[in-house]
Amino acid sequence: MIRLTNELQNVKTAAIAGHIRPDGDCTGSCLAVYSYILENFPEISADVYLERVNPNFLFLKGAEEVKTECTEDKTYDLFIALDASDRERLGETVKYMDTAKRTICIDHHITNDGFADENWIDAQASSTAELVWQTMEEDLISKETAEALYLGIIHDTGVFQYTNTSEKTMQIAGKLMAKGIDFSRIIEDTFYRKTYVQNQVLGRALMESILLLNGRIIVGRIRQKDMEFYGVGPADLDGIVSQLRVTEGVEVAIFLYETGTQEYKASLRSNGPVDVSEVCAYFGGGGHVKAAGCTMHGSLYDVINNLTLHIEKQLQDYEEENGRQEKE
Repeated sequence: MIRLTNELQNVKTAAIAGHIRPDGDCTGSCLAVYSYILENFPEISADVYLERVNPNFLFLKGAEEVKTECTEDKTYDLFIALDASDRERLGETVKYMDTAKRTICIDHHITNDGFADENWIDAQASSTAELVWQTMEEDLISKETAEALYLGIIHDTGVFQYTNTSEKTMQIAGKLMAKGIDFSRIIEDTFYRKTYVQNQVLGRALMESILLLNGRIIVGRIRQKDMEFYGVGPADLDGIVSQLRVTEGVEVAIFLYETGTQEYKASLRSNGPVDVSEVCAYFGGGGHVKAAGCTMHGSLYDVINNLTLHIEKQLQDYEEENGRQEKE
């Protein structure tokens, strides 16, 4: 296991980076490490890189100092990659990883095969934020750092309702709450609260969704022209796939949004035996057993057919295996 106190010894400059299109866990983990370094290792000059910060997360300490561009040529003593399943997911910040004197990766994606000098990858952890908490000295975690970690955990566990939530997850959340954070406000303002337009887009996706494979798969999509009409970006689409997932009888939810001509970002969620990380890995993506994503190319119908083909195969294999066990 990685301990930040040890890794930060004799370090003068550090870069912290997460994956492209950062979600709550990525943003929370990065800002938690950033604030932890600022508060406890003032001799270190640290920079945090993210493509953007969700406006709902701007209350976190350090959010206003996030660097969104990698125009400077810098060589860091230490590069810390958080919540990124592979090098490509780091986007432009990979340039700093390649020139850094030492690199660390902390992640919980099952598809991560370890791309840094030192790696701590635990696919059983609920979130990268849960792992980051374990790298820190508990008595050195401030209220501000705790807020960032708590945000990361609630976003990757769906406020503790997903199956990746463990007893350890709840224990860590309790210790973060003991730091005096306003946990109910963090949940309400960053997970549940939506703008009027975000609710409109959600309604559009639900209204136009379709059921496949006798109701075991649900597919929702948003086209580029829809996003332009509502004036929304990818960050405004968070939570749509989770809402599709809770449809009665559904084993797998698929949400697609158009990112270019015959190009779609696909988000998958599983309620049952389907390993969606395996499906997405086949198409160059990755993630977790129950939640994963990838970029797909082709017509909408090609994309849906290719994804559902792999999902159907897993469901058939599962049913055949169960059938054999029952006979035995």
